[in-house]
Amino acid sequence: MSGLKPRLKALIAEQGPITTAQFMTYCLHDPAAGYYATRPGLGPQGDFITAPEVSQMFGELIGVWVMAAWEAMGRPDPVHLVELGPGRGVLMSDLLRAAGLRPDFLKALQLYLIEASPALRLQQQARLAAFAPVHADRLVEVPAGAPLIVLANEFFDCLPARQFVRKDRAWFEQRIGLDAAGELAFGLAPPPSGVDLPVRAKDGAVFEVSAAQEAFGQMLASRLAADGGLALIIDYGRDRPEFGDTFQGLAQHRKIDPLAAPGEADLTVHVDFPAVAAAARAGGAQVSAIVGQGEFLARIGLGDRLAALIDRHPENTETLVRQARRLADQSQMGTLFKVMVISQAGLAVPAFD
Repeated sequence: MSGLKPRLKALIAEQGPITTAQFMTYCLHDPAAGYYATRPGLGPQGDFITAPEVSQMFGELIGVWVMAAWEAMGRPDPVHLVELGPGRGVLMSDLLRAAGLRPDFLKALQLYLIEASPALRLQQQARLAAFAPVHADRLVEVPAGAPLIVLANEFFDCLPARQFVRKDRAWFEQRIGLDAAGELAFGLAPPPSGVDLPVRAKDGAVFEVSAAQEAFGQMLASRLAADGGLALIIDYGRDRPEFGDTFQGLAQHRKIDPLAAPGEADLTVHVDFPAVAAAARAGGAQVSAIVGQGEFLARIGLGDRLAALIDRHPENTETLVRQARRLADQSQMGTLFKVMVISQAGLAVPAFD
């Protein structure tokens, strides 16, 4: 058992139950025992796998899209290429390989990686050393004064959310406290004032609110409105307001009880794309339509890239087709994952305009 669980139990015993948002923050970002500080398990041998790890096609197509976005922005030099939560650096590596088709773009870019994990920073630095990446803890540390192209693939789902449960025709906040045996357990508390909750809902309904997702969307929009550019957000989540408990733990590619192993498993919630979009508009940016990942990849050339790779490596046809289906099929990542672009006002966004 990690050192985080007993500390959380002691904290709750002293101060009372905590919100799901507070619990996520402790478990993911505690500097001594948080998941991202100690054991970020990406890839086939880790706790979860992201789209860039599924196939090189994903990162290559994003690279083509980034070059088109740079063209739409007027080919600025310099341009700050920023990735939020770059994982092992696979997406950026594949992207920059595709971007090699445009040496002028590579010459103009300055690469910034926003990463909390020391272990992942080492992997990113090794994989991307040729592009002299600069690491930062927060987006605000990226210098102002130049347009940005920001990539956020499976970043927003790690921003914490609070949960509210409908019971007896009233809303209660779901909190994490201690049961009779002194173990972590869910319980209900009256919701505080100032939280905008649906007026009508059935008993048992769960509604999630992420102030962190909304705040980041607004901050990102304000930066883009000031310096220009755009941000590509790809994540699993909802494209319309809806109820549902999406708080989950992930370990060894399996869903687990999120309370079972604090600091030892990844914790996520679905992204509330409509709420992030509204916050971004409030921040002064324009926001694209929200589309499924499968549709977005089709728009930017997944079929053509698949055909080209099969033509070059016919012996890998079965594997390549399986990878493309995992990325784009409705039964896999194609509709669960959504895509949205936040951008400076008036910019014609590739694949959306």
